[in-house]
Amino acid sequence: MSAQAARARAPQAPTLLRETVGSITVLTLNRPAARNSLSEGLIAELHGALDEIRDDNNVRGVVIAANGPAFSAGHDMKELTARRSDADRGRAYFAQIMNACSAMMQAVVNLPKPVVAAVPGIATAAGCQLVASCDLAVASETATFATPGVDIGLFCSTPMVALSRNVPRKQAMEMLLTGEPITAVAAQNIGLINRVVPAGTERDAAIALAQKVALKSAYTVKLGKEAFYRQAEMSLAEAYRYAAEVMTENMMARDAEEGIGAFLEKRDPKWQDK
Repeated sequence: MSAQAARARAPQAPTLLRETVGSITVLTLNRPAARNSLSEGLIAELHGALDEIRDDNNVRGVVIAANGPAFSAGHDMKELTARRSDADRGRAYFAQIMNACSAMMQAVVNLPKPVVAAVPGIATAAGCQLVASCDLAVASETATFATPGVDIGLFCSTPMVALSRNVPRKQAMEMLLTGEPITAVAAQNIGLINRVVPAGTERDAAIALAQKVALKSAYTVKLGKEAFYRQAEMSLAEAYRYAAEVMTENMMARDAEEGIGAFLEKRDPKWQDK
């Protein structure tokens, strides 16, 4: 058997790995040879995993990590370019991929549990978008972030949506218009990530951060995460009206009654997640 035939018959490694660490689920991008580019299959796998986790009460937090030196180089350009030979020059397929990726990013935001990115290396284009879509992010001191689509004539329009909701406009526009990478420290300074840690420790640090949130009432975290993203799209007056409604609903919850009681009685609360 030729080496090429042997490779063809060899079982393909899964593009997404799933591991349980206590109450935290770790989803690991597993296309290191392709710098974890977001292929059609990987996007679907990640979205599917998030849907499975949504109603799993045993999971109280999610970490999105990556195998290899890169977090993600964005969309799989070889996969996209291969569809140029379609009758419509790939238009329908491009729209399908962009919409599927956008839906997956929204699944991260809409998940009623905290999602933490663990970034070991480069996170570019849609990879940077994935980091920005996560609620929290921990990065290696060697990580870099960029939206370099402008360099190849393809402006990072979908990554722009998540990026511009994380960092100030001038910094977002500089990244989008120049395509130049920024360091992990610079990313922390503009609010794209939360913490910079020594190389090789970002996964454990992200899990530890997720575990810290997992100690809180799951009901309260769910309510608060949803409210955070909803109010951000409202006017000031609308946001305050909505937040007051959320606070009122939250005050009626069993966990709020228990938490306030525990605070007043100087004891640890016993959450029931409702």
